[in-house]
Amino acid sequence: MPYLELSLRSTEAEQPRYERALEDVGALSVTLLDADADTPNERAILEPGVGETPIWKSLVLTALFDADTDALALLAALEAFDPGLDWAGAGFRKVEDEDWERAWLDQFQPMRFGQRTWIVPWNHELPAEADVPGAAVVRLDPGLAFGSGTHPTTALCLRWLDALAGEGVLRGARVLDFGCGSGILALAALKLGADAAVGVDNDPQALLATADNAQRNAVDDRLAVYLPADEPAATYPVVVANILATALDALADVLAARVAPGGRIALSGILRGQEDELLQRYAAWFDHLQVATEEDWVRIEGVRR
Repeated sequence: MPYLELSLRSTEAEQPRYERALEDVGALSVTLLDADADTPNERAILEPGVGETPIWKSLVLTALFDADTDALALLAALEAFDPGLDWAGAGFRKVEDEDWERAWLDQFQPMRFGQRTWIVPWNHELPAEADVPGAAVVRLDPGLAFGSGTHPTTALCLRWLDALAGEGVLRGARVLDFGCGSGILALAALKLGADAAVGVDNDPQALLATADNAQRNAVDDRLAVYLPADEPAATYPVVVANILATALDALADVLAARVAPGGRIALSGILRGQEDELLQRYAAWFDHLQVATEEDWVRIEGVRR
């Protein structure tokens, strides 16, 4: 039986709050691991009884959810339950009885976004429609990082990039993908004509997945990846941030400072009903703010003053 697995680091003091939140949003199980062990194989598993306190000062919590759980919606629910905790470091992966990578390749087929952007599993045959001059094809293996193109937030951003390419905005540009996940948006921008891209993510696994996918697409010499603390200060004509609404709010100053005057920004990972506050927040720096929606998700775009 397949599951969606969420994992995150916690201190001993915060562990009960994390566990309560995970159970409240429907976790089937929560397991505690020693975060300070030298290797994963050395991490003992702790399943304390009711009222018992974990023995480790630093832990890794692993929670299992039904396989069809929406990861971004789950994070939004967790943030709503306890906004005082740091959920940005949560990582996800599918846990299958069979080989999960094989299952991903069997499930996900080539997808088209906009006029010429294609996301194709790395070892899938290229569709005839994508095997034409001008097609922007990203060969993708998401690894353990979020971002395959199937989620509405990613789809909204891919279509935005495709439209920018149609306007000539991406030609020769440098693009910042903040919260890069699998690197799908940065890779699409490069395939659509951008000269260089930077991917930023607070999950080291995401940076590994992005670098691996860049190599698969032969653009690794044009894509740099950084943890937020290591990201060099710079401005870009195009910035895309597919993260959660709470993070978009908290990082508004940072993201606005990354967009060059006249540059374009796209913000996604926003649930319907969360957009009004963000529109007001980003109006301090951006003109021509517009909203696009898909299912329960929203994208905001604007032009830097």
